Amino acid sequence: MIEAAYTLAKELQEFLSSSGVSTWLCSAWEGEESRAQANDTDLILSIGGDGTILRAAQAVVPVQTPITGINLGKLGFMTELSADEARDKLPVLLAGEGWTDERAMLEAELSPTDQEPPRIFYALNDVVVSRGAIARVVYTEASIDNEPLTTYKADGVIVATATGSTGYSLAAGGPILHPQAKEFLLLPIVPHLSPAYTLVLPSTAVVKLRISTAHQATVSIDGHINLPLSSGAVITVKLSFNTVRFLRTHPKTSFYSSLEQRLKGKQ
Repeated sequence: MIEAAYTLAKELQEFLSSSGVSTWLCSAWEGEESRAQANDTDLILSIGGDGTILRAAQAVVPVQTPITGINLGKLGFMTELSADEARDKLPVLLAGEGWTDERAMLEAELSPTDQEPPRIFYALNDVVVSRGAIARVVYTEASIDNEPLTTYKADGVIVATATGSTGYSLAAGGPILHPQAKEFLLLPIVPHLSPAYTLVLPSTAVVKLRISTAHQATVSIDGHINLPLSSGAVITVKLSFNTVRFLRTHPKTSFYSSLEQRLKGKQ
């Protein structure tokens, strides 16, 4: 746990305890421990940056415990409070005066080529299929609703939620969606002699990606669950029934007013 985050967490824990609120404290990187405690929790305070929130989101699925992010990072698209305003705003949240920002998630089913059973993962930001350590393109056969689309010859392919549209997807040339939109994005990473456009897909779409490569590829879920892929592996991605809920205090219109500042790395 980063020292600044731990210091602030202890300070807020003491403040909440003095107000009669029962609390627990652990690192977002301790996934099993945080998942075990999230089930009986009314609110999670995620102290750090967007990466910390992505781990917190994994901990609450599928119970939908609301999250309030306190930003110690540089960008903080998903965070709500600065470190300086956290203590002043906590009583507002505890009094139930905030509002709920519900975000869509993706469900990704990984079907490996061997005898292993399929595995299910959930992503708040994105599911990324990409090349591994060897710097060679990966061939990815993409279909939507069982209709063939194309074979991407690229460094990889991104399937991103509206929340993830301001992350890796944006860096790869994708558009920005309103964070509460249910549509999601499909786009290649540095395509070579293959389609370079982004598709905005409806919430009902089912995307299937089949990997064809002479070397190892990888699948990344929200940037911190990373698994090797062999040729022939299939990843099926669709909108999940699960969502992530953020408890917020700032006005609902603040996304547009703060968008340019946040893209420039300002708070």
